[in-house]
Amino acid sequence: MDSRALLSLLGLAARARATVTGTGAARSAVRDGKAAAVLLAGDASPTQSRKLVPLLRARGTPFVVCLTQDELGGALGRGPVSAVAVTDSNLARRIVELAGGSSQPQDAQEESRTDASI
Repeated sequence: MDSRALLSLLGLAARARATVTGTGAARSAVRDGKAAAVLLAGDASPTQSRKLVPLLRARGTPFVVCLTQDELGGALGRGPVSAVAVTDSNLARRIVELAGGSSQPQDAQEESRTDASI
C-alpha cells in the first residue's frame, strides 16, 4: 500500500467534496447508492464495523480496511474518522487500488481486509 499517495488522493477527494465521513453518513451514502467505495479504519470499533460491513457486502460496494482513524481524519482535515465513503467513481477506483484492494465488490475485497479488524 502506498499510504502517502493514498492519503494525498483522499485529501483531493475531500477538497472535491467527493467524500462522506463517519459510519452513519457512510451507511446512508451506501443505502442511497451514492458511495462508490468505502474505506474503514483498521482501528475502528467492532460495533462500527458490524454496522457497516454487512451493508457493504449486501450492496456489493467495494471496501477496504486500512489506515487508522487518525490517518483517515488527518487526510480529510478532520479529527479521527472511522469510515469514509468516496462518492466519485474514478477517485474511488484509484483510492481502492492504492489501499491494496481491488475495485471489484465483495469477493475481491475479502482478501484486502483482515478479520481481526472487524
